[in-house]
Amino acid sequence: MASQSQLKTLIELAQRETDDAAKRLGAALKAVAEAEQKHDMLIGYRDEYVKRFEAAQAAGITPMAYRNFQAFMGKLDNAITGQQEVIRHAEQRSVQEKQAWQASERKRMSYTTLNERAAAAALKLEAKRDQKQMDEHAARQAYYKR
Repeated sequence: MASQSQLKTLIELAQRETDDAAKRLGAALKAVAEAEQKHDMLIGYRDEYVKRFEAAQAAGITPMAYRNFQAFMGKLDNAITGQQEVIRHAEQRSVQEKQAWQASERKRMSYTTLNERAAAAALKLEAKRDQKQMDEHAARQAYYKR
């Protein structure tokens, strides 16, 4: 079994790994939130542009302006689709980072458990030694009192 100092070193390394994984997970979750925010902004901009177009159409619009609207809406829809893809990739990355964090946390916890077991075994051994010394001392006292 590994010594207490070796286990302590492993726990410290695992803790650093867990902290790094948690930072990466936080960054991945932030990227998802930012991508969703951009997507919502694009949707809002599209809705606003449609409303403005409908108002302009009610007042009368030229065929050229209509073609420009259609072209711009196509580009905006492409941007929205692209942003949805960005969201999907960010979500996949956040899932991977979450799994990495969970794995490093399990590793850290297993080292901690091993350390606790080693400490308990050392304490039990110490208690056994103390009991043996007390028994020997009591036996010697009884022997010399005769």
